[in-house]
Amino acid sequence: MTTDSVPHWAASAVFYEIYPQTFQDSDGDGIGDIPGIISRLDYIASLGANAIWLNPVYLSPMRDAGYDVADFRKVDPRYGTFADLQRLFDEAHRRDMRVLMDFVPGHTSVDHPWFQASAQAARNAHSDWYIWTDSAWNDGGPEWRGRTVHGFSDRNGNYLINFFWSQPALNFGFAEPDPAEPWQLPTTHPDVRKLWDEMRDTMVFWMKAGADGFRVDMAGSITRRDPDGREARRFWAEARAACEAVNPDYFTVAEWSYPRSALDGQGLHADFLHWVPTYENLFRKELGRTPGGPRRPGGASWFDREGKGDLRAFLDDYLGHYEATKAKGCISIPVGNHDLSRISLLRDDDDLAVVFAFLLTMPGVPFIFYGDEIGLQQVNDAPVREGSYPPRAGARVPMAWTEHELNRGFSTAESDRLWAPMDTRPGSPSVESRQADPGGLWHRVRRLIALRRTEPALRATAEFRVLFCEPDRYPFAFLREGDGQKLLIVLNPSGASQEVMLPCRISSSHPSLAGDGISLYTEDATRTRCVVGPVTYGILPVTESDMD
Repeated sequence: MTTDSVPHWAASAVFYEIYPQTFQDSDGDGIGDIPGIISRLDYIASLGANAIWLNPVYLSPMRDAGYDVADFRKVDPRYGTFADLQRLFDEAHRRDMRVLMDFVPGHTSVDHPWFQASAQAARNAHSDWYIWTDSAWNDGGPEWRGRTVHGFSDRNGNYLINFFWSQPALNFGFAEPDPAEPWQLPTTHPDVRKLWDEMRDTMVFWMKAGADGFRVDMAGSITRRDPDGREARRFWAEARAACEAVNPDYFTVAEWSYPRSALDGQGLHADFLHWVPTYENLFRKELGRTPGGPRRPGGASWFDREGKGDLRAFLDDYLGHYEATKAKGCISIPVGNHDLSRISLLRDDDDLAVVFAFLLTMPGVPFIFYGDEIGLQQVNDAPVREGSYPPRAGARVPMAWTEHELNRGFSTAESDRLWAPMDTRPGSPSVESRQADPGGLWHRVRRLIALRRTEPALRATAEFRVLFCEPDRYPFAFLREGDGQKLLIVLNPSGASQEVMLPCRISSSHPSLAGDGISLYTEDATRTRCVVGPVTYGILPVTESDMD
C-alpha cells in the first residue's frame, strides 16, 4: 500500500515521548522545563528518534499534571515561556525533528475562564460550552450517574466530568440526544458549534506557532451518545483540513484505542491500541508489573521468560482493526507511556531488547517513553503528586543522565525539591552508563531505531503478514514487505528455544540485520522450519519461493 494515509515523514518516524516535569531541569527549581528539553535534543537525535511527543505544557493548576488545562494558548510558567516553546519547535526543526503537542480537547480545569463563566447562574456566551444537567436534582440519570459534580456553584445544574472532579467535560454535543433530556444538546447546536470552532482554531494557533501536529487525549470521547464515533470523526476531519492548510505535513495520533472507529482517512492519522482488555496480555498481566494499580485477576504476560503468556488473543483484536483500517491510517501499539508502569519492571536488558524489537518492527508509528531506552526503573515508593496515582507515580521519575553528578544530571536542586524522586538504587541505569556499554540496551535500541528509519519493509505502512502465532505458544513470526524488500521477524521472549513450521518456503543468504539465534530449514515446497533461541529476536532479509 502507499503511505498516503500518513504524511511521508511519519511513515518512517520514531517518536520520543517527553514528560516535561521529569526530563531535564534547566533552572534548578527541581522541575523539568522547555529550555531543559532543548538542551537534550542532540541526545534524542543521537538515539535516532526524529520526532517528539510533548506531554502538556499549557497553563494549568496541575491537579492532573497538566491534563487539566486553564488556558490552551498559554505556556505554564514553570516550564518556560511561549518564546521558549517556539524555540523548541525551531531547534527541533533545525535537526530535522518534528514535535507533536499533547492536545486535551475533552475537558478543561475548573479554573479555566470558560468554565468559571459557564458555572454562573446567569446565561452567558459560555453557558453551553460545558455539559450541565438542567437541575441540581438531575444527576444525569443511569447513563451518567456518578460522573456529575453537584453543588459547585449557584448554577442550577450539575456538570459532567471526564476523570477527576476538577475536569469538567467540554460540550462537543450529543450525536443522539435523549429527547427526554433537553440539556443534551445536539452537535449542530449553535453554541456547540462555537466550541468546535474555538478548539479547531486553537489547533491552528499551535500549528502556526511551529507545532507539527498533535497527540490527542481521549479523542473518541469528545462527543456523547455517539455509538460509532461519526460526530467525533467529523470534528477531527474539520480540524485536519484547517491544520493542513497551515502545514500539509500535519500529523495526529489519537488516544481512542479503537482504530475501526478512529481512522477514516479524513481526520486522525493514527490511533494507539492499548485500552483494550487483551493488551494486558502483552507486557503487564502479572500483578507485580502494575504495583498499586487497579484490582484485576493477574496472569502471565506473553513478553516474559516463563513462556506462559498468550499473544493470540491480542493479535486477533489487532488484526481485526488492522485489516479494516490499513488503507486509512496506522495503529500504534505502545510499550510504555506516562499512564503505564515502566516496561523495565521485572525485566533485564535481554528481555527489553525483545520488547523493543516488537515495538520497532510492527506496522504503525512507534513511540518510546523517555528513559525506556536505558531501562529506567519503576520507583514503587514514589509519592503521589498532581494526580499521579500508582502505578503512574513510579514511572514518572526523573531521567538519569549521569552517574555521579547531583541528581544524576537532571537538576541542580536539592533532592527534596525534585518534582519526583530520583532512582538512586545501586545499579540503576543512566544514559552515561548505558552509552558506555557497546553491547547494552541503549545501543541495541539505537540499532533497531536505525533499521526502522532506513529499511523500506519496516515503514509504518509496509505490508504485514503473520506466519506463526498460536494460543499459548512461542515464538511470534511475521513478514514485513515494502519496495521490493522482504524481512522475516521472529520474536521469542520465552526462556526456552522454540521450533515451529512456517507456512511458506523462505530462505536467506544474508545475516540478520539485528538480533541473532534464528535458523531456517526448508522442509518442502510450502513449509520452512524455524528454530529460534531463548530470549532473542531476529530481523532477517529473506526471499520467498512460489508455492507450486
